[in-house]
Amino acid sequence: MADVFDAYARYYDLLYKDKDYAGEAAYVHGLIQKYGTGARAVLNLGCGTGKHDACLAKMDYVIAGVDLSETMLSQARKTAVKGKLEFFQGDVRSIDLDREFDAVISLFHVMSYQTADADVIASMGTANRHLKEGGVFIFDFWHGEGVLKDPPVVRVKRLEDEGSRIVRIAQPVMHADRHVIDVNYQIIMMDKRSDRYSDLKETHQMRYFFMPELKEALTSCGFAVREAQAWMSNGPISDAWYGVIVAQKERGL
Repeated sequence: MADVFDAYARYYDLLYKDKDYAGEAAYVHGLIQKYGTGARAVLNLGCGTGKHDACLAKMDYVIAGVDLSETMLSQARKTAVKGKLEFFQGDVRSIDLDREFDAVISLFHVMSYQTADADVIASMGTANRHLKEGGVFIFDFWHGEGVLKDPPVVRVKRLEDEGSRIVRIAQPVMHADRHVIDVNYQIIMMDKRSDRYSDLKETHQMRYFFMPELKEALTSCGFAVREAQAWMSNGPISDAWYGVIVAQKERGL
């Protein structure tokens, strides 16, 4: 998995330059403060290039970001601020910073990359281990009801900046027996300065979840689910493609 994201990091920020990181950070801030009033110390599991973290740091949070890809982290560390924003290389399933936080977040479907039950439990265990009693764990995920209602299709995305032009083709293959989708990417990139092309192929395996299985897993890891909603909506999850859960570490665990 690290190899996939090391390659992905080369064009990640360009592909998602239109992503509303500030708006998403403000949304997460609202959830943190709703269930963890006064929370200031936050751990981000699967921080990528640190865009959400930089936005949250501007809201006076102290952030520690964790990612498996050192290439992603090299981009994130360009925004690091001593005493405010720091980054660590590690696996969200096993890392132990030997610190506790007011809140743990995991965004951009990091939990959906945990395709095996053991990986899901291990990642939730990491969140619990790093939380103070009563701390909140907030994560988004691919929601099974939405996926089944509106199955994924082939998508093409085209983007460019002053130095590069990119075409990304995403071809999905569903494995309904495992609730997993193989997203097969082909990325064609042109360097405008040299007119040279590169062609990269990679597969991202993504799991879609149903609420009963997530609640069961969270309960087994010492969490109580406080809220589930459609991502960025403050509304019911219903058959949304993307969901978000707020879970709280139960006291005494």
